[in-house]
This record gives sequence, structure tokens and C-alpha cells, in this order.
Amino acid sequence: MEERDRDETGRARNARPRDGLGRPLPYGAAGVERQPEGVVRPPEVALAEAQRLLDDGKPFHAHEVLEDAWKSAPVEERELWRGLAQLAVGLTHLARGNAKGGRSLLARGADNIEPFRDAAPHGVDVVGLVAWARTATPSPPRLVGP
Repeated sequence: MEERDRDETGRARNARPRDGLGRPLPYGAAGVERQPEGVVRPPEVALAEAQRLLDDGKPFHAHEVLEDAWKSAPVEERELWRGLAQLAVGLTHLARGNAKGGRSLLARGADNIEPFRDAAPHGVDVVGLVAWARTATPSPPRLVGP
């Protein structure tokens, strides 16, 4: 049986390098720097970091930042962060050429953030993101409104 990659605490972690869209590359290949997992960031920092990654064409990496925010968010905000992470993964699938999977994740993400439409925390542009997700365009969205 093949030995699994593990982090310093013994948790299974895939240590293979990844490309800009998060696809695993062979061991020893030059990949892009990965986002550290399990980082608790203030919401504004998480949004800014995720936006920077989206702007750099790295939606998979933005998803990792948003997933950390989802896991550490207060209960009343978790669906917002989950939905934002799903939007980033949907964009990842679109960029990888998986239009059906991308549209499906964008729809789920939009459904999860839409309840925050009238009182979006942290300046998240819920209205704009939902409209973008429903059109399934591959250009990166703006997480925070103008």
C-alpha cells in the first residue's frame, strides 16, 4: 500500500505541487505556491486575499482562503463563506474546461449567498455576485462592492 503524504500533525495532506488552477503536478515539478491551510484571517483580510488570488487567475487558491474563512466563521455567516468558496470552485471548474460542473457550483454558491442579499456582511457584493454566478461568465467576480 502506498504511503500517504502527512503534515506535521499526522493529518493526510497531498504534498504534490499544483498548477495555478489547483491541478496536481508530478512530485518534483515546479508548481505555484499553495495557500497554507487552516489559517484564521479577519474577514476583510480573507476577502482581500481571495480577491488578489482571483485577480491573479488562481480561483482554486482563492477557494482555499474562502474555505478557511467558512470553517472559522460565526455560525450565522457560515453559509455566506461556504457560498463564496463554492463560487471560487465553480470558477476553477470553468477555467479547467468543466462547464457543467462549473455552472453547477456557481448555482449552489449563488443559492447559499442569496439569503444575505439584504444585509451582506463585510461589504460582500451579494447582489453582484449572484447576478454574475447566474450568467456563468468565466471572468473573476469582485467579492466586495465598489
